[in-house]
Amino acid sequence: MTDVDPAAQQYIDTMARDRGYVLDYHKVMAEQDFPVLQAANALVHAAYLKPRLLDRKTKELLFILSLTVMRSEKAHIQSHIRVALDLGVSAQEILEAIEIALPEAGVVAFQTGLDAWREVVGATGLKPNLDTAADA
Repeated sequence: MTDVDPAAQQYIDTMARDRGYVLDYHKVMAEQDFPVLQAANALVHAAYLKPRLLDRKTKELLFILSLTVMRSEKAHIQSHIRVALDLGVSAQEILEAIEIALPEAGVVAFQTGLDAWREVVGATGLKPNLDTAADA
């Protein structure tokens, strides 16, 4: 077991505060290869966190859509859904952003984003009044 680098710990704490989340790979890189994490995070800061023409709500919607299209891990999509909700983006606005994946990336990609969204916002669905193979 290695000693915790206080600079790396402070950095990951700052990342969590600035982003509203950290991913598992951020945590691992903070301990295992701190300089590479800093370099990667500098790019993210410039394109995503630094105030520019697009506001943070719009950037979150774009992240949610792009992660859905890329079929990212559900937890990664959900981290951006939670941040968007915290910023005041409505669940319906997030769903509409995810729905843009349908014509561009297809049903399979869309289902990944929809499932991530459903779990975060607690959305349910209607069941048919007849038995189907999927209900068995």
